[in-house]
Amino acid sequence: MRDYLIKRILLAIGVIFAISAITFFVLNIVPGDPVRVMVGDMADEATIQRIREQMGLNKPVMEQFVNWLGNMLHGDFGTSYTQRKAVVDLMGNAFGTTVKLAGFAYIFALILGLTVGVVAAVNHGRVADRVLMSLSIFGISAPAFWMAVILQIVFALTLKWFPLSGIKTWQAFVLPTCALGIRYAASIARVTRTSMLEVLSQDFMRTAEAKGVKKWVIILKHGLRNALIPIITIAGTQLGDIFTGSILIESIFAMPGMGKLLLDAINARDLPLIQGGVMYIALICVVVYLVVDILYAVVDPRIRLGEEAAE
Repeated sequence: MRDYLIKRILLAIGVIFAISAITFFVLNIVPGDPVRVMVGDMADEATIQRIREQMGLNKPVMEQFVNWLGNMLHGDFGTSYTQRKAVVDLMGNAFGTTVKLAGFAYIFALILGLTVGVVAAVNHGRVADRVLMSLSIFGISAPAFWMAVILQIVFALTLKWFPLSGIKTWQAFVLPTCALGIRYAASIARVTRTSMLEVLSQDFMRTAEAKGVKKWVIILKHGLRNALIPIITIAGTQLGDIFTGSILIESIFAMPGMGKLLLDAINARDLPLIQGGVMYIALICVVVYLVVDILYAVVDPRIRLGEEAAE
């Protein structure tokens, strides 16, 4: 188990380093001068050059990368060109909103997806199964931004049950949570159904039923538990997707989270803020995938044992 963990952690570190290098060099070769964007067209050339020297933008790109990487390892992502504040502070202020939205959406997707998937599997071939799977196909097909607009029109503008935008009350998170989570709930539901159907057909399930074990115990304890591997796979990877997908939803609902912060930085070509935002997304995704790999080994030891045997 220790060797398995070490390999996964080293791989995660390598991925983060590769993403940081790609992010830095791609943003630095994109046409446009961030200093000119920041000071406007009225500044003279001497002023622009002086600001470039103060920011270290006149140094070779490789030297800039080494300095940026070293500062990042110490928790310093630089200072925003446009807002003149530390990138870490700006991301910290916006991070809370994004975590709330992503967390609510993830819990919503898990509960709804597992429930629908189990109910559909238990009622395989019946009306409930066909209806639920049809709804799940619709949920997967519907874009998040379209779902967000429909929810705003119906429940905010027409029925006035929830706020249209903002984060002043807990009700303001209901519509964004549904808009962000429905698609992932539908995916989890379909995977849960498929995995449960495979498990329900196994001999040990029929044996448990013949012994008189209660049906809900058979389904949840014996069935769902043995169907977890595919569910963990999609549920784990979707956690990273939900964090990144929240960027669009935050913009639609005018929520002051990482999405709005990153979009504003892109429009202003605020390189330190863009780099910090991209690294934030990368770190979340890599950590989530690392946790999923570890859960694989915990739930099914054959995974790590098979890898060790291959060596």
